Amino acid sequence: MVWRAGDSARRGLYSLAHMGDRAVRRVTHLRRNTAVSGAAIALVVLLGSFAWSQGDLNSLICDGDCGPAYVTAPHALTTNRVPDVAAVDALPPGSADPTKVADAVSSALDKSELGTRTGFIALDPSSGAVLASRGSGTFVPASTAKLMTSFSALSLIDPQHRFTTRVAAEGAVSDGGSIVLVGGGDPYLVTKQAKVHDRAIHADLTTLATRTAAALKNADVTSVRLRYDASLFTGPSVSPTWPKSYVSGNIVTPVSALWTDQGVAGGVRSGNPAASAARVFAGLLGRRGITVNGDPSAATAVETDPTVASVRSATVAQIVGTLIRTSDNEAAEVMLRHVAIAAQRPATFDGGGEAVKLALAAARIDTSGLKLFDGSGLSRRDLVAPATLAEILHAASERSRTSSLVSDLPVSGFTGTLVKRFANLPGARGLVRAKTGTLTGIHSLAGYAVDAEGSPIIFALMADHTSAIASVTAEAALDRVAAALATCSCQK
Repeated sequence: MVWRAGDSARRGLYSLAHMGDRAVRRVTHLRRNTAVSGAAIALVVLLGSFAWSQGDLNSLICDGDCGPAYVTAPHALTTNRVPDVAAVDALPPGSADPTKVADAVSSALDKSELGTRTGFIALDPSSGAVLASRGSGTFVPASTAKLMTSFSALSLIDPQHRFTTRVAAEGAVSDGGSIVLVGGGDPYLVTKQAKVHDRAIHADLTTLATRTAAALKNADVTSVRLRYDASLFTGPSVSPTWPKSYVSGNIVTPVSALWTDQGVAGGVRSGNPAASAARVFAGLLGRRGITVNGDPSAATAVETDPTVASVRSATVAQIVGTLIRTSDNEAAEVMLRHVAIAAQRPATFDGGGEAVKLALAAARIDTSGLKLFDGSGLSRRDLVAPATLAEILHAASERSRTSSLVSDLPVSGFTGTLVKRFANLPGARGLVRAKTGTLTGIHSLAGYAVDAEGSPIIFALMADHTSAIASVTAEAALDRVAAALATCSCQK
């Protein structure tokens, strides 16, 4: 075959053309793949953003409710101003028109789902003046009673105070004496720290056992007797006003100054949480080379007994934050005892109730008709007026010591007991912060709503004669009242 220069050039161009054609096809294919990948990524991001905004990723990210630290504040609640450190943390001032507020909620309050007895009140956040009200008298508060317990705790106890769980030496341990696990009333003492962090969970028995074992070994002690002391709280551990099924039905743990994991092990609540905690502690010591002789027994330690080791709880403010957000019955009852101790009353249900009334009266909160038999609101004999709950929130917002109570409230559609509420009320999602209350046939909601003009309105809504079999519809009816405030152009 004879090759001519022209043929070679043509073959080269032909080859280059085909190479280019293949390159173009590859680039086109790549672009198509990239476009598809980009669209897929965009779709994933869009769906992820939507799921995040709905709170649907909470179970994956936080193993449940993510808590207020993960909530982006609504625009109406944000500011570019650097806060004055010396200023009292309070709700921003508003100037709502009483007629507009009353008109906004009128239709929602008339709904039959709220039952035959409804109480409602709305307050101006700056003056505390009544903007609108409906109904009279007192109502069963259910878990909104926790507002009273928490406000009293922040008022009477230093919000930065921590409760100590310690191991005391009873006699000369090296000569056959005992060590005593002394409960300090930490409602969130746990056996071992969880992977998911909650600010209220600070102390654990595993750390205490490690410190105790190290101290004992340093004193050449490897064998001890173990006793436990839960005497900080007195009186009945179960309210006589609660149904007996609360304990037998595994609904609530008997109140104790010493427990671990709130007395729950394997999903079952202990009837004697202090003894159960001591047995867990004995096992932890054994795994750290300290032999515990016999079964742990009850004791009363002397305050002057030397401390072998100790752990401290989260602060009172942090405990209250989780208590309010999750509506924790056990923590509320423990804090009621601490309120009683702070008011120099017996650390009992009755003593706690007296102390709460004193704290509310000192803050000039109306307590007319108030009856309080526990700190959690589990008792159906508890009675409180909506005005009392609303005034607590107003008083809390005016004092730096108690203002965290306002920011601790669950956020509508995002946190705590409101995480699954307001789903069909998008105009109010993120714009209502409120404490819920729920018992069979009883529903309440107390907090504040940020209206359409960015100003908050404090409110309390209580209904204690609702259908026993229509809890969801009753809650939705309460939410619609709060949403009416959040979507109202109520300012003067």
